[in-house]
Amino acid sequence: MSTQGKVIITCAVTGAIHTPSMSPYLPVTPEEIADAAVGAAEAGAAIIHLHARDPVTGKPDQRPEAFVPFLKDIKARSDAVINLTTGGSPYMTVQERMLPAKVLKPEVASMNMGTMNFGLFPMLNRFKEFKFDWERPYLEGSKDLIFRNTYGDLETVLTELSANQTRYEFECYDTSHLYNLAHFVDRGMVKAPFFVQTVFGILGGIGSHPDDVMHMKRTADRLFGKDYRWSVLGAGRSQMPIAAMAASMGGNVRVGLEDSLWIGAGKLAESNAQQVRKAREIIEGLGLAVATPAEAREILALKGKDAVAF
Repeated sequence: MSTQGKVIITCAVTGAIHTPSMSPYLPVTPEEIADAAVGAAEAGAAIIHLHARDPVTGKPDQRPEAFVPFLKDIKARSDAVINLTTGGSPYMTVQERMLPAKVLKPEVASMNMGTMNFGLFPMLNRFKEFKFDWERPYLEGSKDLIFRNTYGDLETVLTELSANQTRYEFECYDTSHLYNLAHFVDRGMVKAPFFVQTVFGILGGIGSHPDDVMHMKRTADRLFGKDYRWSVLGAGRSQMPIAAMAASMGGNVRVGLEDSLWIGAGKLAESNAQQVRKAREIIEGLGLAVATPAEAREILALKGKDAVAF
């Protein structure tokens, strides 16, 4: 099949950034996460990026057993590529964060490519009331938080997960992260094609101005040439403008309630599928086509859904 000009939509359905009090639509329980993932896939997402949460409090939970119920459900109901986080929450150790992907051997795992500040505390300007006692300190604590991804950490994750033929969504929040990836390419620790997710608008990473998008694209082009597949993730209000910009330039896009709770100015998205449909409208409005899961597997040279451990 021809995958020329096909745009891969990734949907990150819950994440570990937003807290349950911010939106009634944020999936928390295994059933909600599975339904959100299947709905996003039906709307056109080829890849589903997944985190787990405590089903009562919504707190991020990185135990492999927290992932298994919804992974089996999604796999049974959908052909989507499943991508497991190794980012977890910035408060977790790298050993905790990589365990689900190590044990469950997904086709794709996310990989944060550098140590950074990760400021969630500005959300306290918008959200004042919280249902659960972990939420406010979780956001406030990010003022003094270092999201650790040292070269030793990256080496550990690459070594442990590559043994299972898991490939990576390399999350690059700044220019230096692209150079970190180039370092591991030079050492032969990752194989092309590299799926490079450039992330815009997180406090501590690069901004969300069109010049920032162009700068990351030019740098990745220079470092990786034809060996990479570019995707973008815009946080908050920059989600759809950055998706449109990247799609028009031959890139792939990521949406989902992990990255933005919104569907328009002051309007909460009522589902992940709603954001996927909007991204799809943008892509198809540009005269482009959305990639199926099978096409995404071909574009990214993935091992296939039967080679996972769930």
